[in-house]
Amino acid sequence: MNILFLDWLCYAKEGTIDAFKKMKHNVFEFAHEDYQEDKSDKFDRDITEFCKKNDIDICFSYNFYPVLSEFCYKNNMKYISFVYDCPYVMLYSYQLKYPTNYVFLFDSSQYKELYEGGLRNVFYMILPTDPKLIDRMLETEYDKEKLTCDISFMGQLYDEEYNYYDRIQGKKNEYLNGYMDAIVCAQQKIYGYSFVKKVLTPDIIDMLEKEFGYGTPKGAFGLDYIYENYVMNRKITQKERRRILERVGREYPRRCKLFTWEKKAEVLGVKNMGVADYIKEMNLVFYLSKINLNITLRSIKTGIPLRCMDIMGSGGFLLTNYQRDLFEFFDVDKEFVIYEDDDDLVRKIDYYLKNENERKEIALNARKKIETNYTFYHIFGEIFDIVNHK
Repeated sequence: MNILFLDWLCYAKEGTIDAFKKMKHNVFEFAHEDYQEDKSDKFDRDITEFCKKNDIDICFSYNFYPVLSEFCYKNNMKYISFVYDCPYVMLYSYQLKYPTNYVFLFDSSQYKELYEGGLRNVFYMILPTDPKLIDRMLETEYDKEKLTCDISFMGQLYDEEYNYYDRIQGKKNEYLNGYMDAIVCAQQKIYGYSFVKKVLTPDIIDMLEKEFGYGTPKGAFGLDYIYENYVMNRKITQKERRRILERVGREYPRRCKLFTWEKKAEVLGVKNMGVADYIKEMNLVFYLSKINLNITLRSIKTGIPLRCMDIMGSGGFLLTNYQRDLFEFFDVDKEFVIYEDDDDLVRKIDYYLKNENERKEIALNARKKIETNYTFYHIFGEIFDIVNHK
């Protein structure tokens, strides 16, 4: 089969293409400046020519792109989309309903919401990773001093100077500001259940829109989706990640490293190492850290973040907040460890720093599970089984 791979700056490109080739498919990479547009005549002309030239049978992309979905629907061609971003506004485009789509989601709650809404072309699938990548990386030259640490966290702090939440708060609507702060404070104390959407009532949405003025959304999502995910959940995550890292910095000064795009971010007691290159350094950080923290973006309700899969696939030890989907695929305290609150987090960091053999055994068990079940080859084998039999 000849597969068009929509080429953009996506993660997992190399592992995916290798899996396709291992499955005896031919892969043709297609890049285009209009790939994020809703419609584009130039995109249609160029991809039509590309597909004819290479006798393309099926199209694939990470994340869902309406312009590619539109093309496939018009040409009765199957389109496989694997969405790993959440939130992801383009998913809620009207093109999502096309029967030529096969859209795979890593968050079971998002899948359930769309499926129960009547969409039968969405599917739930765990994200893949490449456990052999770390072996290849360990054979290369790398900055061991930079990448080795006792405790690490890799991700954004969302410390944007002009974030939506703070802009709304700057309008000084006392009732609204207090309501928003109460949501942020309360949701931080609860794992495994998100109530943000339920408490953003129509009246509160109207207040938010009056102060912020997002305007009429494009696509099938509403203002509630925008304010839930890009305002409230983003702020909750910002507060949570900073709070946890500050606690770790106090308890274990200079023993925790933060790897982030936000080079100016400062957390007392934590070393900001800047960004770890995704291709050359990320998996090494996971392998060389004694403990890898996962603090999930609150827009991911139940799913296993890609960070978790890459940590475990790299042979790293994962200490994470509660995410329901983890329990479907992995064994807690055997392949990963969860923390219930900040105090529990500190207790478990202390325990697993002192119990090296147990920590290494858990990390090894997780990697073995992934090698057996959740590599790119395994996951895309399942995906193509679904696509070929629907």
